[in-house]
Amino acid sequence: MAKRDQIRVPMSMGGLIRYNDEFKSNFQISPGAVIALAIILIILVLILNNLGVRWLGVI
Repeated sequence: MAKRDQIRVPMSMGGLIRYNDEFKSNFQISPGAVIALAIILIILVLILNNLGVRWLGVI
């Protein structure tokens, strides 16, 4: 016999993915922190491109 607590999907949506069963992680980063880390990384790369050669003595 079929289980009564199953969710029935209309025939037109049978092959589509449902996103209502999302996974919640214990580790979450706010969008502002992601943007701040990206900006810090960009600044670090720019500094190393301009001054890294002199600091490291390469070339």
